[in-house]
Amino acid sequence: MFIFSVLASLFAFTSLTCGYQMSWENWNGNSQNRVNNLDKTTQPHIIFILVDDQGFRDVGYHGSEIKTPTLDRLAAQGVKLENYYVQPLCSPSRSQLMTGRYQIHTGLQHSVIRPTQANCLPLENVTLPQKLRQAGYSTHMVGKWHLGFYKRGCMPTQRGFDTFFGSLLGSGDYYSHYKCDGPGMCGYDLYEGEEAAWEQDRGQYSTLMFTQKAVDILAHHNPQKPLFLYLAFQAVHSPLQVPALYLERYKSIPNLHRRKYAAMVSCLDEAIHNLTLALKRYGFYDNTVIVYSSDNGGQPMAGGSNWPLRGSKATYWEGGIRAVGFVHSPLLVNKGTQCRALIHITDWFPTLVSLGEGTLDEDLNLDGYDVWEAISEGRPSPRQDILHNIDPIYTKAKNGSWKAGYGLWNTAIRAALRVGHWKLLTGVPGYSDWVPPQTFSSLLLTNRWHNERIRWDRGKSIWLFNITADPYERVDLSLQYPHIVKKMLLRLAQYNRTAIPVRYPAKDSRSNPNFNGGVWGPWYKEEEDEDDRETNLLTNYLAKKRRKKKAKKKRKL
Repeated sequence: MFIFSVLASLFAFTSLTCGYQMSWENWNGNSQNRVNNLDKTTQPHIIFILVDDQGFRDVGYHGSEIKTPTLDRLAAQGVKLENYYVQPLCSPSRSQLMTGRYQIHTGLQHSVIRPTQANCLPLENVTLPQKLRQAGYSTHMVGKWHLGFYKRGCMPTQRGFDTFFGSLLGSGDYYSHYKCDGPGMCGYDLYEGEEAAWEQDRGQYSTLMFTQKAVDILAHHNPQKPLFLYLAFQAVHSPLQVPALYLERYKSIPNLHRRKYAAMVSCLDEAIHNLTLALKRYGFYDNTVIVYSSDNGGQPMAGGSNWPLRGSKATYWEGGIRAVGFVHSPLLVNKGTQCRALIHITDWFPTLVSLGEGTLDEDLNLDGYDVWEAISEGRPSPRQDILHNIDPIYTKAKNGSWKAGYGLWNTAIRAALRVGHWKLLTGVPGYSDWVPPQTFSSLLLTNRWHNERIRWDRGKSIWLFNITADPYERVDLSLQYPHIVKKMLLRLAQYNRTAIPVRYPAKDSRSNPNFNGGVWGPWYKEEEDEDDRETNLLTNYLAKKRRKKKAKKKRKL
């Protein structure tokens, strides 16, 4: 057995060296292999691939100049999700994937979890890997966590994963795996389990390194036992770094940012090709569901493109939240189709737990829906609306008011809601230009791009769009359909009544890696947890009191 493991690891490694690709056709068809004659688990293996900052346009099948033959092929043979939504930033999307709950129900409705904050995905929330592990799955995570690490209980291996190899922060150097969060706040960020992975680090480009680790997990796992592999790539988030081999392919793109970004996407595409070959090689493929998703929209300033959608990462325009996504699996009923049913990242929790024959208890209070039949069979989605978010501490819109919100909602508050065909935004939605891909431009960040500027809606604090008829958000209908606006504002207010207080603590100086051997990692002592609990109880009590007071005032009015 030892000899087999060593040979498997060596074979996997040689398959993933930079620039190497085995022929897809060699593995196509029935994929008969060493385990096909054995009895298989009835529970499917689940491979969830989450990529970072890939723009809506940045895949071949959406018309991109970037070559993504693997993604195009997997999507064409599976189901493309063409009405699929995520959150506009890293931590929010990851928290909703892991819990199946909206940000307003976990307290993470503002920004992202910073490395210097004593904050993480709240421990009272049951996670997707915990539910799958209860159902008998082996659970493994490779890649970017970005859900907090200030104490040991926040680490991935404490939140349901049997193993973890990857980074804890939101970004970092692709080769050295170091990250600075300000002057004198620099540290190492690569982990194996709950310890810094100094010994495993060979300075390898993270896309290749994470893929190698994922293949290694497949090589050493028994395909008869259900596997959940969460592969959260760092790519294609900034900094824009990529092996020269991939950069050579895009010499014709004069814009340096776009050229590097395109090369990073190509490297990612090749990595997924090699992962898929490994699924076939080790006997997993025929009983596997692969989910592919970006975590948010692309960032044009870092080479990404959401064209023709409006806006970018960190905004609630479609360019920030409408994502590249597809499902590929031999288990799909209707392959080679497009799913236009409304689907949100919270839906993966109930969908995958149900698919894995797990249990969904009522006390989970999920915001997600089981959408497997909508994806696999083309049935209607059970989802009719999406709360994109309510962020009460984001910069307020100067012209927002209760009056502008018909007395139902303060339009100064940043919020976004989708109900059926309609989408409502209030407050400051974020950067709102339409930015074509900068492929043919040699201009860099210091110059204004060729784009469409928005001038006429400055001073506004409320917008309404029919997204089905106008997916590019060019025609604001808020003045034409005030009755729709009022209904949606009322729905926002209903959601807001279920929100818990925002968790966004100040910077904690103890987080400095210099106090932790030069490594980003937990700094909180376990004895402080009791104080935490008392503080949370007090915060929740005061928040309830404030809500009751507000409700009392309203009744008097």
